[in-house]
Amino acid sequence: MTAVKTLRSAAADLGEAARRRWPVARRVPPLHALIEGAARVGYGARGFVYLSAGALTLLAATDRIGAAAGTSGAAGWLAEQPFGKLWLVLLGLGLWAFVGWRVLQAVFDADHEGTDLKGWTTRAGQAVSGLFYALLASGVFEYLDEFAEATSASQAQAESVAENQQKAAALLALPYGEVLLIGVGLVVLGVGLGNIVRAFRDDFDDALACPKAFCGTATALARAGYAARGFAYLPLGAFVVLAGLHARSGEVTTTAAALDALEAQPGGSWILGLTAAGLMAFGAFAFVEARWRRIRPPRTLKLG
Repeated sequence: MTAVKTLRSAAADLGEAARRRWPVARRVPPLHALIEGAARVGYGARGFVYLSAGALTLLAATDRIGAAAGTSGAAGWLAEQPFGKLWLVLLGLGLWAFVGWRVLQAVFDADHEGTDLKGWTTRAGQAVSGLFYALLASGVFEYLDEFAEATSASQAQAESVAENQQKAAALLALPYGEVLLIGVGLVVLGVGLGNIVRAFRDDFDDALACPKAFCGTATALARAGYAARGFAYLPLGAFVVLAGLHARSGEVTTTAAALDALEAQPGGSWILGLTAAGLMAFGAFAFVEARWRRIRPPRTLKLG
């Protein structure tokens, strides 16, 4: 703790010296304002990803396009739009801003969750979420390389499936690889079930500073969104578990491909359509968070 205070004091002194020496530095917002701005940009980027993924999945459910789209599919769709390269850069930077906010939540307890069992569980979930969005942000920037090669969204999805299968094959080649792959699948299932539990358990408006008349709508969006996002993880987790049980990496797929497999079942189009609507609700709620979420910088990072 002493080392943290020393580092914080040194950073404060450095900032004050910069403001005295360079007038332009006086225009730089304080750290807490920069953190809040980055967090809100990050929530907006997350909202765009899920709103786009839900809309594309809804189009797939109504046979307007060929296949469902997961979160990475939103980046593929964006790459095909006018000024696609610019939009990808902005989306990737926004997602990395959200990763930074997740680090502050998980490591520095920005939401003041505490250090009891519930607090550590919440912060562990935020850490896993940060890892997921870091992978997603990295994938967005990978599209910049594929952009020059005019890679279509369907080709990119096929490459994503092949990449996941290669990772699964490498895992299966390790000692107890089947057990490890089953463990990965169980983690995915756990994340899905955790989202579904949150949909019915959490008090979402507690973290919002929105008008009271709107909080009820925001909570409804959150409950539908978390339930749908959790449900979308379940088929993928099941495929990974089966791949481990059968020791076949070829059974590993992506979220989008797993949803496509779900659509092929009886009543699958309706289920896929409801899931798509829920993903869009999750995206809409992320925009609500971008506007009204209470963003508090960690106490250990406040520079006076």
